[in-house]
Amino acid sequence: MDDALAPTSDPSDVEARLAMPLAEAMLTQRAVRRVEPGPVDDRIVLRCLELALEAPTASNGQSWEFVVVKDRAVKASLAAQYRRAWRLYGELGRLVKTDEQTAKILKSVHWQVEHFEEIPVLVVCCLRSRARVPLVPKPPVVVSSHYGSVYPSVQNLLLAARSVGLGGALITLPLWSNTVARRILKLPLNVEPCCIVTLGWPKGRYGRKARKPIGTVVHLDRYDHQPWRGQAPA
Repeated sequence: MDDALAPTSDPSDVEARLAMPLAEAMLTQRAVRRVEPGPVDDRIVLRCLELALEAPTASNGQSWEFVVVKDRAVKASLAAQYRRAWRLYGELGRLVKTDEQTAKILKSVHWQVEHFEEIPVLVVCCLRSRARVPLVPKPPVVVSSHYGSVYPSVQNLLLAARSVGLGGALITLPLWSNTVARRILKLPLNVEPCCIVTLGWPKGRYGRKARKPIGTVVHLDRYDHQPWRGQAPA
């Protein structure tokens, strides 16, 4: 299945693509790291972000901020951070014996690391604290609520991207140092970068993924009580 919009598509086609059934978008969504260097129309990006804003947030605080990065110099600065982290993380992945699927993913990530500046759009998803300087450290319950206000919107963004045919992937390694990331993006101290969603027209295609049977990962009432193990999907 290769239903991605061509880079020259009219943004007015986007609304028709967004009518994709939700189940189809979920079933065929995957992390698409290999993307074409061609531009993505701003109107398409903004429409996807509009849908990201429809996600729920704690106390309806709507404390998200999104920095859309298209400037190659800014991308290069984030890429330098990505490569520093990947030199450690990627090397560990190569040292550990991996299966074929994991090796394929590592190869895809390596491609993204090496071609980071060529990715058309980076969306840095951030959270804004009420205080000018965030309180540190936060109690675990506050941390949980805090990040619960950004990741639903990130998933909305990824599903919208899938629907219109954009390749998207959620990454965090370029932000391993919040201090450096803030400096690169000129963020105030009360705005925390949480993750990056990469966007571009995919080189490959979307499709179904290999997933574990539902009964092997779902537990009832307590861990290791799995009455649905071996049960066929509905």
